Amino acid sequence: MEIFDVITRLIDLRSFSNLWYWIALAAIWSSASHWVMGVPWDMVGRARRKGGDAAADLVQIAGVNARRLNRIRGDAGVSMAVSIPFLLSFLIITGFVYGSETAQAFALLLVPLMLVFGLSLRLAIRLEDALTSGAGAEFVIAALSRHRISIQTVGVISIIVTSLWGMFQNLRISLMV
Repeated sequence: MEIFDVITRLIDLRSFSNLWYWIALAAIWSSASHWVMGVPWDMVGRARRKGGDAAADLVQIAGVNARRLNRIRGDAGVSMAVSIPFLLSFLIITGFVYGSETAQAFALLLVPLMLVFGLSLRLAIRLEDALTSGAGAEFVIAALSRHRISIQTVGVISIIVTSLWGMFQNLRISLMV
């Protein structure tokens, strides 16, 4: 049984003391900042620098992703409006009222991501309306740039709050032992 004890000590399953949780947190926010509403950020930079075909490609892919998000909102809007708050409420209550560290970790990860999803849905509506009325690449670049700053702001605040809460939990547990 000694090998089992070594493995369980090596792989701590508490969320905030687990290295994999922090790696996942960093990867998720890095990915959210790079893929702005489904458009890779390097494509926005290329369209800003070069214009022409790169700008036309950006407008097309932004339009496709805006229509896709609006279609998802139209088709599954009611079910998302019910299931997402239910899931987040469940995680928040289970985590912060009943003390489940795993639920706290998921809540601190998913609540800000749902805020970013809501911001993306709002931008999709604006983008689709603007593109159907003939807005050009400059509008799309500016809108995606503002949206990326919003995502990064939410991400930084989320990482800071999660780090502080994780340190508090780790200190609390280490003092209890």
